[in-house]
Amino acid sequence: MQRLIDGHKHFLRDIFPERKGLYKLLADTQAPRWLVITCSDSRIVPDQILETGPGDLFITRNAGNVVPVTSSDVDGVSATIEYAVEVLRVPHAIVCGHSDCGAMKAALLRSGLENLPKARRWLEHVEAAFEYRQPLNPLDGESAELGSLIRGNVVAQLMNLHAQPSVANAVAEGRLRVHGWYYDILTGRIEQYDEQAKRFEPLSEADR
Repeated sequence: MQRLIDGHKHFLRDIFPERKGLYKLLADTQAPRWLVITCSDSRIVPDQILETGPGDLFITRNAGNVVPVTSSDVDGVSATIEYAVEVLRVPHAIVCGHSDCGAMKAALLRSGLENLPKARRWLEHVEAAFEYRQPLNPLDGESAELGSLIRGNVVAQLMNLHAQPSVANAVAEGRLRVHGWYYDILTGRIEQYDEQAKRFEPLSEADR
């Protein structure tokens, strides 16, 4: 805990004063441009990866960057998506998976969930990933099969996102664009899913 306390002291002493004007604006309202649906994994830090800051991203996180299939049930992810699209009117929604995803490892290996009944039930949401598995990428090395499934899960959750009523309406009205990303922890690079070509491509032009 001391590390967190020291970090907060540093924030109050050195960071907050320099950005006091920004925080004053953010104290009463927010207008993020991007909804990011990503994994709970501690290695994924969207603001660091994308060089964004307070007020830029509206983020919801869960094991496996899941977008639950639309149903009569209420869940935190769907409620967050609805709020971001209908109230905050974000123009972009991103589903971001990542390399070495523990949730997808469990789905692939069918092990490690014996004493985790809630996690096992949650991972039922990623079963469609097997249908959308991507071609093996030699750059993934020994993790190529896992990488294929993780990318497939991004596609599956992208389909689920499109099926959310608020998203479907916003896309039809032309005020929302939806994106599927794969982030590689080792290289720091992001791939984006091309829905027309049905494949992942480097996000940055510098990667091409």
